[in-house]
Amino acid sequence: LIQHKRYIKNSLWSADLLVPVPVSDSRLLERGFNQAERLADVLSRHRKIPQLPLLIRTHHTGKQSFKGRAERLADMKHAFGANQAVSIPFKDWLKENSPLSRPIRIIIVDDIYTTGSTIRACAEILKQMVSNYDYAAEIYSLTWARS
Repeated sequence: LIQHKRYIKNSLWSADLLVPVPVSDSRLLERGFNQAERLADVLSRHRKIPQLPLLIRTHHTGKQSFKGRAERLADMKHAFGANQAVSIPFKDWLKENSPLSRPIRIIIVDDIYTTGSTIRACAEILKQMVSNYDYAAEIYSLTWARS
């Protein structure tokens, strides 16, 4: 854990905003917490990067680990949407914090990367949200594990 903290503090990557991948209500009840949100909380505190819940889960997709690549891609296509409850705070945040010389750097935070379908689906929503306010974005992802 100490090495991990040292790596986070001394690494060269940077971002303007962290966005955790949301879980469905049924998954939240099952687990009691959102792993991606917890990881984003730790990163936000250590790197002093704000975190906003810009995404919502529009429907429960079931456990992706039991599905093939094609099923995962199809499931994730419409699994996420823009969180309208934070659209105004996000617009204000963009106006105050957006760098003028480059696109805003957003990191999508998730617990496990398998096919990339979750990250791709989230990135599409985020790019649309940012472009709706006439800004450009570079979207990256950070996951705890790869399966």
